[in-house]
Amino acid sequence: MAEIIVIHPENPQARNIQMTAEMLRDGAVAVLPTDSGYALACTLENKDARERIIRIRDVDKYHNFTLLCADLSELSTYSKVDNVAFRLIRNNTPGPYTFILKATKEVPKKLMNEKRRTIGMRVPDNRILIDLLTFMKEPLMSVSLILPDSENAENDPYEIDCKIGKLVDVIVDGGYLPEKPTTVVSLVDETVEIIREGNGDITPFL
Repeated sequence: MAEIIVIHPENPQARNIQMTAEMLRDGAVAVLPTDSGYALACTLENKDARERIIRIRDVDKYHNFTLLCADLSELSTYSKVDNVAFRLIRNNTPGPYTFILKATKEVPKKLMNEKRRTIGMRVPDNRILIDLLTFMKEPLMSVSLILPDSENAENDPYEIDCKIGKLVDVIVDGGYLPEKPTTVVSLVDETVEIIREGNGDITPFL
């Protein structure tokens, strides 16, 4: 059964953040709160955890994962960004956006879109997650927690525990989170393209 760690959404307890980070570093598959509902996440190089997430989601091995980052300091490490793209990202993060960017060699091949060599990156507007990512000093790979029989991301940690508590290692309870899908913006090859209109305002990209 998953360990449930309750973390205050506005004043995250440092001890609980550290406990979650240690479990992730030890190979855990975690359910984490984001600004778009709950997500499944693990560390970047954890191939076994990634395979478990794929099985939980019931998606194929080419499903796109997203890098969750604490801030823009990791942007140049994992993606190729021109000045225009950087300004757009800087002006709209943290927030409900996923940016599709050209991946660098630092990104594990299984994480990127193999045909276009792209990666999704985002800086979420969620205090718990930002504190966790800041403490870990590394991004996490993630997918929205949308179960095979649903079209929406899960939003209640106790329902999540009932449904998949036996399949994950830790559930961070950050309270009930209404689903708010991110707006997906491609910034590849110096062009701006709205892939999906979600909770983020598309006006800055038009």
